[in-house]
Amino acid sequence: MNELSITKYIEQAKQTLFSFELLPPLKGQNFDSIQQAIDPLVEFNPAFINITYHQQEVVYEPVDNGLMKKHTVRKRPGTVGISAAIKYRYGIPVVPHIICGGFTREETENALIDLSFLGIKNVLAIRGDPQPGMKQFIPEKEGNAHAIDLVRQIEALNRADYIEKDLKNTRATDFCIGVAGYPEKHSESPNMESDIHFLKKKIEAGASYVVTQMFFDNQKYFDFVKICREKGIQVPIIPGLKPLTSLSQIASLPKTFNVDLPEKLVKEVIKCNDNKAVRQVGVEWAIQQSKELLDFGVPVLHFYTMGKSDNIRQIAKAVF
Repeated sequence: MNELSITKYIEQAKQTLFSFELLPPLKGQNFDSIQQAIDPLVEFNPAFINITYHQQEVVYEPVDNGLMKKHTVRKRPGTVGISAAIKYRYGIPVVPHIICGGFTREETENALIDLSFLGIKNVLAIRGDPQPGMKQFIPEKEGNAHAIDLVRQIEALNRADYIEKDLKNTRATDFCIGVAGYPEKHSESPNMESDIHFLKKKIEAGASYVVTQMFFDNQKYFDFVKICREKGIQVPIIPGLKPLTSLSQIASLPKTFNVDLPEKLVKEVIKCNDNKAVRQVGVEWAIQQSKELLDFGVPVLHFYTMGKSDNIRQIAKAVF
C-alpha cells in the first residue's frame, strides 16, 4: 500500500479534505471502540486519521505501613499497533502522534523505525502535555524537551542520521512531519509573536504542515493564518475543530486548552437542559464553522472526536 505524504494529498485534492483524530482505547480494551468510531465516517472518504500518543502517568497507591508506593502506568498504549491496523484494515492513511513526554530519544527512534517498517510515513510531532498534577512539562532524561527537537530527530532519520553513529549501510526514512499551531497562542507562550517565532523554527527544521488547536471563533484562525503568512510560514495550515458535547466544557475547555468561547455559543449552551441538547448545539455551531472555513478555502477540515463520532458524522453529512 503506497502511502503519500499529507502535503501531497493536499496538493492533489480538488476540494477541501476531511480528517479526524482518535484516542487509543484504554488498556484492556480491544479494537472494537476504534471501529465504532471509524465506521460511521468512512463514507466521507477521510484523507487521513490522526492517532494520539499518551505518555505514562505516575500513580501512587497506599501500602500496609501507611506510606504511598509510586509506580507508572501507560493507560492508552497501542498507538503504533492501532495505526497499522487502521492503515491495513481500512486503507486510510494514518498520522500517529510522536510526543516528547515519557520517551527517550532512543525510544522515539525505535518507534519511528517501527512506523517506517509498517509503511507509515506521516507523523505529527508534538511536545505533549505535562503529567497530570504537574505544573510544568518535564522531559525524560535523554529525551526531547521540545517539539522542535522531535522535528530535528525525525528529519535526521530522513537523512539516514541515526543516534548510533557507527551503523553501516543505513537507509533514510521518508517521514512527512506535521506540527501543532495555536490560533490563540500556546498557554505557555508569553505572546503570539513568540509563538509564531517558534512555529516558524519548527517549519525551518523540517515540518511540512500545521494542524491547529481547537478554536470556536473562525476569526481566530483567519488572523492566525494571516500572521503566519506575513512571517513567511507558507505551509498548509489545517484547522482543528471540536464540537462541544457537555455543559461542563464551557468551563473546562478554556482552562485546559487556552481557548475563548464566543458569547453567542455560551448563551446557547446555557439554555440547554441536558448534555444531549448541548451536543446538538455543538454540532450546529461546528457546521456553521465548517461551512465558513470551506468558503475560506482551507486545505482540510480536521475534527477532534475524543473517540466518539456520531456528532462528527452529523457535521460531515452537512458540509461534505
